[in-house]
Amino acid sequence: MKRGLSIWKRAVTVFTLLSFPFFLTLWPVSQASATINYGEEAAAMAEILIGSPYKYGGISPEGFDASGFTQYVYKEAATNMNIPRTSVAQYKIGKAVKQTDLQFGDLVFYATGAKGKVSFVAVYNGNGTLIGATSKGVKKIKMSDKYWKDRYIGAKRIIK
Repeated sequence: MKRGLSIWKRAVTVFTLLSFPFFLTLWPVSQASATINYGEEAAAMAEILIGSPYKYGGISPEGFDASGFTQYVYKEAATNMNIPRTSVAQYKIGKAVKQTDLQFGDLVFYATGAKGKVSFVAVYNGNGTLIGATSKGVKKIKMSDKYWKDRYIGAKRIIK
């Protein structure tokens, strides 16, 4: 009886040792990256805030205006950047980017007031969309919508 139990223990031990590497190949392993795509991180932060209300002069999730929204996104995202408060001042920083070369997190600028003057800024979110604080709150918007297409001024990349 004792001998049978000993053989059984050995068999279990051998099976465990041989199967361990096999089970390791099935175990999900996190592939952590040493680099962060700050543009994608900023766009993700903007997306989290969709639905936040609009508030003139607003700078927090309790209520945003356009430039308060982009300022908040860049400060709270992994970029941890302090950018200017107004859309006009934000338009003066960074590197100009062609609309065809937009990347996640780029700032996109519009003239929603006086023709040709920057008055609105939002965060590019890929696939021809932006996220910004409109008068109806923080929304995802298609850049191809006639209203926005007609008022586009340009874009800036402020992340190096």
